[in-house]
Amino acid sequence: MPIYAYRCTQCGFEKEVMQKISDPLLTTCPSCQAETFAKQLTAPGFQLKGSGWYATDFKGGSANKPASAESASTAPSAASAPASTTGSATPAAPSTSTTLTSS
Repeated sequence: MPIYAYRCTQCGFEKEVMQKISDPLLTTCPSCQAETFAKQLTAPGFQLKGSGWYATDFKGGSANKPASAESASTAPSAASAPASTTGSATPAAPSTSTTLTSS
């Protein structure tokens, strides 16, 4: 059951009330008995944890940037690019040998 925060606009009295979504709103202030008791807008009281879509898709930062956005914003030159870990600076060419078959 949700907890709603109420505040009186006349006297400033604040109270948190646990009530159903279908329950009518409270309008009478328990402190001054005025009809100025209003529901406040508050932040949700829960936190999502784990490795779900909310943690990977909407967090700020550069760890999960798409490749197209990253290359457009910071395109390193070939001279400043680090060498690959395989030891060769250029990719290997495909094999061009042909196989002879006898007929």
